[in-house]
Amino acid sequence: MVEIARKINWLMSAQFGFDVRCFVRSILGIPRYIRDLYRFRIIYPEPVKLVPCLHDWHAEGGTAGGEYFFQDLFVAQQIFNAAPHKHVDIGSRIDGFAAHVASFREIEVFDIRPVHSTVSGIVFRQADLMNDESIPENYCDSLSCLHALEHFGLGRYGDPLDPQGHLRGLRNMVRLLKPRGLFYLSSPIGEERVEFNAQRILNPYELVQFAEQNGLVLKDFAFVQLRGTLQQSTDPMADIRALEHTRYALGIFTFEKQ
Repeated sequence: MVEIARKINWLMSAQFGFDVRCFVRSILGIPRYIRDLYRFRIIYPEPVKLVPCLHDWHAEGGTAGGEYFFQDLFVAQQIFNAAPHKHVDIGSRIDGFAAHVASFREIEVFDIRPVHSTVSGIVFRQADLMNDESIPENYCDSLSCLHALEHFGLGRYGDPLDPQGHLRGLRNMVRLLKPRGLFYLSSPIGEERVEFNAQRILNPYELVQFAEQNGLVLKDFAFVQLRGTLQQSTDPMADIRALEHTRYALGIFTFEKQ
């Protein structure tokens, strides 16, 4: 029942701009707002402008959790420690991961969508990673693609429909990377399926197999299970085989190009 409520709230807020939880909390906050306004006017007789913030009483002082938080911080730390010559990112969050990396080094971001912002430390480049012709070879020694590969070919971001889009994209990402370069890849993993047109859930073992067929070797693996924290694997293949049968997790793979 709780899971159904979460899905309804996500659908209403993310797709229709109506946050059910925020609406309910705001309605419940009206009596408290009126009470506090009355008390404040007793001790402050000067004019005030009314700007109600009705649901912030329920919010924490920030959220240090969630799979995006853990993956962005974890991979940014890996890049900091590796100190590559040139790092390129494919489609990760600008206001999350790219901002983390740009705080200590330059990052070049490839995305199928146009980006018109000018930001110090971030170089934007519009490119379709499913299109072989737009991909330079041996371009960088460090590459990331976080929570993006699962969208390729589903049309969600204006990309062409392609049932094999994620595989074409991954193959082209390998082309970007120089030999001995590191590739940080994250994707939803578990029981393989397409949730059109939101995302794919990829089989983690088959993903590793495909990566190896295209010249990558798995060096490290971490994962975040649903509403869990980041776990860095001590036995990557054992954990990957176990996660094949879960409903949902986020897998964070570190590959090296041969």
